[in-house]
Amino acid sequence: MPAAKIPPHGPTPPPGTGPRPVPLRDHRVQWVIPAAVIVAGALTIRPMGLSGRGLVVLALFVVNCAALGVRALPDTKVPRRAALVWFTIGIVAAAALIGTATVGSAYLFAFFISGHIGYRLETRQALVLALFCSLLCGGVLYLRLGPGHEVLPWAVGLAAGAPVLAGIVNRSHHKAVRAALSAAESAERAARAEAQAAVLTERSRIARDVHDVLAHSLAGINMQLELADALIDTGDLDKVREANAKAHSMVRDSLKQAQWTVHALREDALPLVESLTAMLESSGHRDALGISGSVREVPAPVAQNLLRIAQEALTNAARHAPGGEVRVELTFAPSSTTLTIRNRAATRTVTVGAGSGMGLIGMRERVALLGGSITAGPVTEGPDQGGWQVEAVIPDE
Repeated sequence: MPAAKIPPHGPTPPPGTGPRPVPLRDHRVQWVIPAAVIVAGALTIRPMGLSGRGLVVLALFVVNCAALGVRALPDTKVPRRAALVWFTIGIVAAAALIGTATVGSAYLFAFFISGHIGYRLETRQALVLALFCSLLCGGVLYLRLGPGHEVLPWAVGLAAGAPVLAGIVNRSHHKAVRAALSAAESAERAARAEAQAAVLTERSRIARDVHDVLAHSLAGINMQLELADALIDTGDLDKVREANAKAHSMVRDSLKQAQWTVHALREDALPLVESLTAMLESSGHRDALGISGSVREVPAPVAQNLLRIAQEALTNAARHAPGGEVRVELTFAPSSTTLTIRNRAATRTVTVGAGSGMGLIGMRERVALLGGSITAGPVTEGPDQGGWQVEAVIPDE
């Protein structure tokens, strides 16, 4: 199985330490427009004082400033219903200021309040309130309800609700940006989850390889060394040397297996037939490989996993059926590759310790990852009766 490709996100950050959402609006900038309108009004609207009409104009100016100031507050700070009531009051105050002031930029409050209505309220509410603003401001000027009609034509008042369309467009744009940011955050979370899953898969694969290389090799070497220790007491030096030589052979074989693991981690192509032949010879089973069908190169993951399955089966045969003949059959079918390892019953008795229990599980995991199937069980008939057979079938990709 090739090494899992891990997206270049780097380590997954702990919860709460990921990138913060980019703010859609800088609320400090949002104060600029209300401040500019308020300053323009304070400098141009007349009369403005502490008595008579000047006091009325001043009061209406303050109410308009408060209504316009809502524009600079975050959306979450002002409930929809409160905003609807507040903007209604602001529209009435803006129309009254247009009719009361004799000169100046009083009409700016109505235009900017109307525009912000389109951003803050739902489309239907915003359009109704903007229509009310246009009719009210236009009516004040058309009916000449105050001295302000001498400064502005009634058409300007009627157009006071038009900026609501810009506000609606602006709100739609911000909703689209929010949706895009939310989708990007969801995609990032999914990518992190995928990277984490890839890491876990890779850890599982490495665990299988470590088991195959270390557990099998060290178990076999340990058996030979224990046998050598037992034979020392008998004084049979020839058998001691033989056990020691087998231990050295297993060490050399372990080095080869380590090289196979490195090849797998690097995704190097493995020659299946040659590697399997070398494995059998190093295990003492010369000429044990039979080949059926037309030999062909198989993908590196298939070759690697078939070799690991063969290694597991041969190790189990040496551990549980020492001395028994082993036969390996590699069959190349048009749509699959089949590996069969069969050993006969043991011909000598060897004390065997408990296994790790991971061998057959590892075989099944390897074959499942490649979409194949595996069977393992005792041989119940024929010349190999009493032995064990493992058969793995892996379909071509």
